[in-house]
Amino acid sequence: MKMLNPRRARLERRMVGSTNRWRFPSKPFSGDLLGLSQRCKALSVDLDEALKNPDRLCVSQIQKIFSETSKNKPVQSREADVILECLGSRWELHQPQLFQSETLSKLYLMALAQSTKRPTKELESLLRAQLPGKIKERPPTRKMIISLKINDPVVTKVAFAMALKSLYLSQVEMNVNDVLAVLASAHVLQFSSLFQRCVAVMMKGLTPSTIKSFYLAGCKYKEEQLTTACEKWLEMNLVPLVGTQIHLRKIPQELLHRVLRSPRLFTFNEFHLLKTLLLWVFLQLNPKVQTVPVQETVLAFFTSFSRKYSFLDQDTGQSLVPLFLCLRLHGIIKGKNLEELRHINFFPESWLIRVTANHYHALESGGDMAHVKDLTTQAVRFGLLFNQEYTTHSEVIAIYGFFFEIKGVRHDTTSYSFYMQRVRHSDVVCEHGPVSLRAERLVKYEIRAQTLVDGQWQEFRTNQITQKFGFSKPSCKSHALKIHTVGLPIYASFSFIFPMS
Repeated sequence: MKMLNPRRARLERRMVGSTNRWRFPSKPFSGDLLGLSQRCKALSVDLDEALKNPDRLCVSQIQKIFSETSKNKPVQSREADVILECLGSRWELHQPQLFQSETLSKLYLMALAQSTKRPTKELESLLRAQLPGKIKERPPTRKMIISLKINDPVVTKVAFAMALKSLYLSQVEMNVNDVLAVLASAHVLQFSSLFQRCVAVMMKGLTPSTIKSFYLAGCKYKEEQLTTACEKWLEMNLVPLVGTQIHLRKIPQELLHRVLRSPRLFTFNEFHLLKTLLLWVFLQLNPKVQTVPVQETVLAFFTSFSRKYSFLDQDTGQSLVPLFLCLRLHGIIKGKNLEELRHINFFPESWLIRVTANHYHALESGGDMAHVKDLTTQAVRFGLLFNQEYTTHSEVIAIYGFFFEIKGVRHDTTSYSFYMQRVRHSDVVCEHGPVSLRAERLVKYEIRAQTLVDGQWQEFRTNQITQKFGFSKPSCKSHALKIHTVGLPIYASFSFIFPMS
């Protein structure tokens, strides 16, 4: 006896109706008309009534037969079976292609039920015509006229025509400018394969000019994959890219709030993020401005408001408070930057007093950040944007008299490492400020790097590490985050706090 292959997956039989007929679940219908009849009986569904109310019929089973047939057969130059009236035009369609759309399938079955006294026989003859190798010639059928009313203003006639063309061709060219209207058309037609192709194009086509419309489309059609992609893209590009363009105005407040709360948000430093947010507010309040203003213009605008109350305490700023609560103002260290915040009278005075008091106590205690506990949500953060032209890239940061260099190094075309190291104040050119002579400084830190590869974000990160930093090797250098990727640019984030020591 020949031994059966143990690796071969066994197909389970599915009972149909009250008899011992069966079929494989991988082929829900497969042209088994008796099976369909028994299924309707088992579910107490009258087929004639189901045709009048297609929602009760398993339209997906009939769609599967026609769609599989249309994949293997070229469209013959025969007369169309259906005329679709929509958007003031008439389109001629054929049955196998029409059944790829759930909306058109239901409209067709309803028209079939209303146009003949024996809709079941009509449907059976259509299904038999799709069985392979049994009936070579299609039986003559009456040409149906169906109408579809579209209320979605995003749908255009050109995009709808492209969606109908996709019923016949598996790969229809579409650019980023058309994809939103094609997506809306695919949603109206309930044409799932085209809808997912549009989502894929949109996820790869995210730019400052498209982020708003694509995000709102994801919310409108409940496409979580698209909204998540928009959020992740904006987490990386809000500060370095969108924050430098007039398109920043278009970012919805709800999306901006979600991004600001994300621990993955990339920024060069906290003050840079604050400037981006102030610019967003300025553009909301000045809709006629068509170019990105210089920082002095933005600061002068907020200075012009009443000095009696801070901007966030006034009616205009009340709704914006949740956005600014997401900022880590204790990460703004430079006295010049803090002085600018006091001058524009944007934040409530109590906020700035608290920040100043925290800085004072940290300096008094040798850098210990008693007010910061959680590295994920409260850490001071800095970032490097590592581009194609870099072999090494670094920045020196100063905080409470301690100096650190954050650095990225390219080892070869796909290998990189990112780390931070303590440096002596005498080795750097710095502005007037405090200098700590402590030989060691306890630091809790995390290094993260993210990059986009083929439409998917790659994320690399160290653990949360607590280490004493000295001046000499190896204690002066952090653990290195070593990564291998073909993606560029690389968004490297350094987050740290000075715990009690």
